[in-house]
Amino acid sequence: MNKILNVKNFYIIIFLLSIFSLSSAIYIEYALSINPCMLCLYQRIPYIVAIFLCLFGYLNLKKTLWIYLLTFNFLLSLILSGYHVGIENNIFPEFSGCTANNLNIIDKEELIKSLGENLPNCKDVNFTLIGLSLATINLFISLIISITGILVIKNEKNR
Repeated sequence: MNKILNVKNFYIIIFLLSIFSLSSAIYIEYALSINPCMLCLYQRIPYIVAIFLCLFGYLNLKKTLWIYLLTFNFLLSLILSGYHVGIENNIFPEFSGCTANNLNIIDKEELIKSLGENLPNCKDVNFTLIGLSLATINLFISLIISITGILVIKNEKNR
C-alpha cells in the first residue's frame, strides 16, 4: 500500500485527473454546446489550482506543504460541489448568482446584455453522465481525492 499511496504517484494521478476533468468540462461546454451555470464554472477553479499544486509538489517532493494544500483544495471543492448538488436537489436555495433573473432588470441595455450571457440556473441539470449530474460526479471525485490526500499525509507521517 505504501507504494500506491506515495507522494509522487499522488501528484501524477491528481494532475492527470485535473487535466482530464477540465478538458471534459470544456468539451461539454464548447463541443456539445451545453452552457455551464455559475457554480459549474466555480467548480473548475480547484482543478486549475490542483494542476499548479501538483507541479510544485512534484518538483519539490521533500515538502509536505503541497500535499496539505492539495488536500485542502479538494476539501473546498467537496464543499462547493456539495452545495451545488444540494441546490440541484432543492436542499439549499439558489444564491443570486445562480438564477437567470432578467425580469428584475429595468435598463433596456442591461437586459439585452444579460440575455446574451445565457447562463442556466444552478438547479437545472443540463447534462448527465451515467444518470449523475456533473456536480454529483465532482462531489464523488472531490471526496475520493480528499480521503486519498489524508491517507497520503498519514502515510508520509508514518515514514
